[in-house]
Order: sequence, then C-alpha cells, then structure tokens
Amino acid sequence: MDTIRCIKTRRSIRRFTDEPITAEQIARVVSAAAYAPSWKNSQTTRYTAVVDPELKQCLARECMMGFSHNEGITKGAPALIVVRTVEGRSGYERDGSPTTSKGSHWQSFDAGIASATFCLAAHELGLGTVIMGIFDEKKVASLLGLSEGESVSALIALGHPDEEPDTPKKKNVEDLLEIR
Repeated sequence: MDTIRCIKTRRSIRRFTDEPITAEQIARVVSAAAYAPSWKNSQTTRYTAVVDPELKQCLARECMMGFSHNEGITKGAPALIVVRTVEGRSGYERDGSPTTSKGSHWQSFDAGIASATFCLAAHELGLGTVIMGIFDEKKVASLLGLSEGESVSALIALGHPDEEPDTPKKKNVEDLLEIR
C-alpha cells in the first residue's frame, strides 16, 4: 500500500475479532514505528504490549477513570499497547537544560509522532488500532511496575478489525492551510 493510501484509509478501530495478536506481529509494528522522527533522534518512546487477559482486564477495570467506552475497548482488544516515554530528554540538551520553550511538552509531541507511525504500520499489516487518552497514568504505571523516569503517554488498542468505520468528515485544505 502506498503511503498516502495508508494515511487516508486508516481508521480508529474500536471492535476487534477474537484472533490473537502474535509477538512477531507486535515486533513488526514496533520495528516500523522505531523509524518515527524524534527530537534530535532521542528515540525516547517505548512500548509495553499487554496481551495477558487478566492484566488487560485489570487495566480496563482500574485505570480508565470511569470511562466505560475505553474500558470496553481495552477488554475487547487482543493487545493493549502502553506507549511510554523516557522523561527529561526530548526537548532538552544532554546537560538537562531546555532547548525549546516547549519544555517537557516536546516529549508528548514525539510520543504522538511515534503513536501515529505505530498505527499506520499496524494498518499496513492489516491490523486495527485506536489511540486512547482517557486513563489514569499513575495507576497504569503502578500496575505495570514502570521505571521511575518514564511516563505513560497513550494507550493503543491493537487487534484484527471487526468493523469498517466510515471515513469521518474532514476539513478541506482551504480551512487547514494558510500560505503567506
């Protein structure tokens, strides 16, 4: 599939088949996502793939801040990808001084690029994804025993699509682009 077609046909998938996701499939997606650009090539994004049904259920039950929609998606996805970020590197010099006025916000930008790249790679491989942002970061980190100095940027449900959502209405170029 060419890049533009991949971008235009990828959809957020919220329902998945029961077909499991293999470690090899996840590794292929992460291998492609590793090519996402990052601040000074800092490559601070990391991934934890949660495939254990009991752990996924626990995350769904305890970490979705009462948002039942994300709870249901998490329970129904064969894999939940926890997008982690190494803190204090993206947007900073090696001595820890900020390089940009964005400060620590740059790590979120890098995690966003990496997450989008992850989702496009998954789509290319016939897998579906949806990025979820409503979750309790501290509870997720605690349940997974994440290292200090890492934060949870996003959750991505991953699996074989069991739906084909329509293309949502998109703004036209005139509304999006200003040329000066």
